[in-house]
Amino acid sequence: MEYIRVTKDNLETEHICCAISKNDDVQVASKKSWLRERFDEGLVFLKSVERGKCFIEYIPAENAWNPIDAEGYMYIDCLWVSGAFKGKGYSNDLLNECIEDSKRQGKKGLCILAAAKKKPFLAEPKYLKYKGFEVCDEADNGIQLWYLPFKKDAEKPQLKECAKHPHIDKKGYVLYYTNQCPFNAKYVPVVEKTAVENGIDFEAIHIDNKEEAQKAPTPITTYAVFFDGEYITNEQMNEKRFLKLIGK
Repeated sequence: MEYIRVTKDNLETEHICCAISKNDDVQVASKKSWLRERFDEGLVFLKSVERGKCFIEYIPAENAWNPIDAEGYMYIDCLWVSGAFKGKGYSNDLLNECIEDSKRQGKKGLCILAAAKKKPFLAEPKYLKYKGFEVCDEADNGIQLWYLPFKKDAEKPQLKECAKHPHIDKKGYVLYYTNQCPFNAKYVPVVEKTAVENGIDFEAIHIDNKEEAQKAPTPITTYAVFFDGEYITNEQMNEKRFLKLIGK
């Protein structure tokens, strides 16, 4: 497999694997805008030259859009290999390149979010364990921070206190989201419209900067839904799924 690194210079001409469409598609435009502003912060987007979901996205943990304390680590936003690309060693290729790049930059290791049981849009815990990752912290909602240290005495990353006990002082349904995930540009407005049409108490909070993301009340900032103050899911929803969630 041949891979290519997406940069400011080729961003407009390269497809992004998580939303394969033309640049005028709202999802693609949203994701590319977010990426463009992150490249100067050290973000790397490495993908297959073939069209499909086969890529890794990572960034120095100090610049991650997540409430973690992981100074000196590299944080993996997403490692996604699916469809016809699965089972061919491409995940290993991408992860190994991230490891080597991080070592060249003098990083202490890698960290990534997952859960004891696989959850949508999070890393596969069995794969992480197979590759030598370990759990270093866990929030009350079961979201775990995993790490792969390059040295045995490396300090463990941690979740910030605001994210360890996911809870907010708001009633009704509240969604926190960022433009890191392209699907939000399409589906958040769908959920907002569905809530209005069905008289559902719903608020969408768009996190649009790193500082706010690092103070979020949950480890996951790309998409996190609360109900009456309690965290319930990170799974993105269309109209049908949202109505099922609320029992309509």
